[in-house]
Amino acid sequence: MHKIVFQTFVLLLLAGACSRRIVLAANPVADQGGQLYAKFCATCHGVAGNGYMADNAPSLRTATFLATASDDFLRAGISRGRPGTAMAGYGQAVGGPLSVKDVTAIIEYLRVGAPPRVVLPSAPVVGDAKQGKTIYDAQCLRCHGTRTQRSTAVHLANSVLLETASDAFLRWAIENGRPPTSMVPWKGALATRQIDDVVAYLRSLALPPAVATSPPPREPSLPRQGPVVLNPKGGHATFKLRDDRFVSIDQVNEALVKKQRIVIADARAPSDWLNLRIAGAISTPYYDHNSLDDIPNDGTWVVAYCACPHHVSGEVVDELRKRGFKHTAVLDEGVFAWQAKGYPIVVAPGQPRPPAPPPVQPARAPAPASAHH
Repeated sequence: MHKIVFQTFVLLLLAGACSRRIVLAANPVADQGGQLYAKFCATCHGVAGNGYMADNAPSLRTATFLATASDDFLRAGISRGRPGTAMAGYGQAVGGPLSVKDVTAIIEYLRVGAPPRVVLPSAPVVGDAKQGKTIYDAQCLRCHGTRTQRSTAVHLANSVLLETASDAFLRWAIENGRPPTSMVPWKGALATRQIDDVVAYLRSLALPPAVATSPPPREPSLPRQGPVVLNPKGGHATFKLRDDRFVSIDQVNEALVKKQRIVIADARAPSDWLNLRIAGAISTPYYDHNSLDDIPNDGTWVVAYCACPHHVSGEVVDELRKRGFKHTAVLDEGVFAWQAKGYPIVVAPGQPRPPAPPPVQPARAPAPASAHH
C-alpha cells in the first residue's frame, strides 16, 4: 500500500513539473531513488526537481538536460559535487553518505518520464577562445559569472563540470537552452561559429588536471574532532539577530576572538566539511538529526552555517528550535563569505580557493510544518 501511494505521489509531482505525459512503471530502483532524492536533493533542487529552491540549484527536469546528460555526467555531479558551490559531493568516496548503488538509484529516478536520449557527436568543438570570451562577457557573464565570481546560474567554470561535460553537451545547452528556465536557446541569436567560440572559451576556464582531480577517498563516517563547544569556559555571546533568525559573520567572528562559549554547526554534507570548514565547526549534516544529539541545551549559542547560504543551515536551526534550544541562529552570509573575509577556516590540502559566492539574496521564510513531506 505504501509503495503504491509513493508511486502515485511521484507521478503527480512529475506530471506537474513537465508538460509531457508521464507513465511511471513499477520500478523498485527508481522508487528507492525517489526516496533518496527526497532526503538529500529536494531541499535545494525542489520536490519535483525544478530547481532554484536554494543557491540557484539548477533544474534537473528540463528536457534538453535529461536528453543530453549521460549517466556518467549525472553520477559525477552527484558523487563528486561541484566544489566551491553549495553542491556537495554525496558519494562515499569523498566522505558523503551515498553508496554507488544509491547514486544509481537516484539517476534511475531522474530518468523516469525523461525524453529519449540524444546521441551527441564525440568530436571536439573547434573555436576561437578569444572571440568566445568577448561573446561570453557580453551575453553570459551576468548569469554564469567568471572563474572567480559566481552569479545566479550554473557556474560554468567549475572544475568537475568542465572535466565531465563533453563539448557537444555544452554546445547543445547553448543552442537549445534549458526551457522553461531563464537559460534561453541561443541558436539563431548566435551564429554556429560564435557558439563554437563560446565552447572553446569555456574549455579555457578549466583548471589544470592536478588541481581539478577529486580529493583522495575518505571514510564516510566523521568522528567529532575537537570539542563540541568552543571556549567552554568563556562567557556567553550576545548576538543581535536579523528577523530573529540570522546572525552576521562579523558578530560570530567577534565572539570567537573574545573566546566566548559557542557551538558552530556545519549543516552541509560531510564531504564539504572535510574540504573546507569554519575553524572549530562540527559536522551536523542537515539530513542527519542524530548529529545534533551531543550539543548541550544549556543556553550556549549554536550557530549553523552552510553554503546556500541559508537553506540547509535553516533546517538545522529549525530542528534545534523544535528541541527547545533558546539560542540558535543561521550564519547569514554562509561559509564562502566567511572565507572571503579572511576569518579562520580549515582547508584540505590541495583545495583551490572557491569563487566568490553570488550576492546574498533575501532569505526565504521557513515553510509551515504542514508543507513538509
